[in-house]
Amino acid sequence: MLRAEKSNVVASLQETFNATGVVVVAHYQGLNVAEMTDLRRKMRAGGAGFRVAKNRLVKLALDGTPFAPATELFTGPTAIGFSLDPTAAPKVLSEYAKKNDKLKIIGGGFGGTLLDPAAVKALAELPSIDELRSRLLGLLNAPAAKLLRQLQAPAQNLVGVLQAKADKESN
Repeated sequence: MLRAEKSNVVASLQETFNATGVVVVAHYQGLNVAEMTDLRRKMRAGGAGFRVAKNRLVKLALDGTPFAPATELFTGPTAIGFSLDPTAAPKVLSEYAKKNDKLKIIGGGFGGTLLDPAAVKALAELPSIDELRSRLLGLLNAPAAKLLRQLQAPAQNLVGVLQAKADKESN
């Protein structure tokens, strides 16, 4: 790889690290091309990215980013999972690692903090931001919906009484 290509890779990685919310580092030794393609497809579908790069270039790119403490994780055949949503990349990688023992999560970074594999798993078990938003909207809408049902109940009861009287008179 030429020096210009290396600097482009470092710049691209640094841009990714500055724009992401969480980084998950995993060893992928033994995964074949089909498995890597499947993993990348699942990561994209889950709203995350997955990238393999040389450790030396990744360490250069991490310098000056919030994920700088994660430089110690980059030894051996490592890959990077990243996402803006703090739960997207950990979820997809954890699920894939459960099904395929060739992928091993070795740690990550979140908000300037180094994560161990247990912390990555804990992040994976949290609901996503979209799930939390939908729950919050449901909680906010519940009192209004209940009030609306209560206001409609007397009108429905009146209609029921009038219908019963009309049925009685027609018989």
